[in-house]
Amino acid sequence: MAIDHDRLFKELIQTFFEEFILLFFPEMHEHIDFSHLSFLSEELFTDVTAGEKYRVDLLVETKLRAEDGLIIVHVENQAYIQLSFPERMFLYFSRLFEKYRTRIVPIAVFSYDTLRDEPSLFSIEFPFGEVLKFHFFPVELRKKHWRDYIRHNNPISAALLGKMGYTESEKIELKKEFLRMLVRLELDEARQRLLLGFFETYVKLSEEEEQQLQREVKAMETKEKEKVLELIISYEQKGRKEGWEEGMKRGLQQGIKQGMEEGMKQGMKQGMKQGMKQGMKQLIRNMARKGMTEKDIAQLVDLPVKDVQALLKE
Repeated sequence: MAIDHDRLFKELIQTFFEEFILLFFPEMHEHIDFSHLSFLSEELFTDVTAGEKYRVDLLVETKLRAEDGLIIVHVENQAYIQLSFPERMFLYFSRLFEKYRTRIVPIAVFSYDTLRDEPSLFSIEFPFGEVLKFHFFPVELRKKHWRDYIRHNNPISAALLGKMGYTESEKIELKKEFLRMLVRLELDEARQRLLLGFFETYVKLSEEEEQQLQREVKAMETKEKEKVLELIISYEQKGRKEGWEEGMKRGLQQGIKQGMEEGMKQGMKQGMKQGMKQGMKQLIRNMARKGMTEKDIAQLVDLPVKDVQALLKE
């Protein structure tokens, strides 16, 4: 099944919006009034020229500190390379501005795995002059090294470790540090599960690597050791329980489906059998009314005389 990257990032950033801004844009964080946040409905735009429809990922209405007017923060996740992306960001900006007529902060999160320099500018200019320069705020996750973020007491930092720069040989250590961060954050279970689900969507360990992870956790000499082990065991048990429940659910659904199919099959057989019997009974009675003997009727319908007699008696 394909991963719905936009949905995952939207859910994560919407849940931890202030932490997202604080982590990547600390100066912006100082100016935004996070006591006033309103998540706006999705906007769907049609690119008539390209013949495509685009849905804006996340729109947040808020205020700046010491100012009365509202602003909108637009956060767009980009999970694949698109050369025309700066132009698309400008189109979003212009259409959002046309609708809301207020100041807009455009932010783009580049979450694909390729290392490249992403432009954060869309411009229109001529040899005789410049018409437009549109800038947006970029977050290029793959360019950020995960070790630089493990000391942040920030849930966004923890979740996004798996989209930052790391090597295959660092995967076990990466997950170990993620679990330590999760323990230190002391979140409620729902938010904890959100972070764990997001992280494990992008960082998958083999069974052997999971066993190595547990060995390394057991060898830890930090205060988080026991809680990290509890976390691993807890989610393993929940995973097994959910797997068992899903298996039971699917098995029950399959059983009901097969039962219905078999019931219909048996019902059709029974109905056909009953219908044929009724038809035969009516035929034999009609023959008897016309004065035919039971023996003659038996010969014509290819039944024993006793069966003909039984049908006539019913």
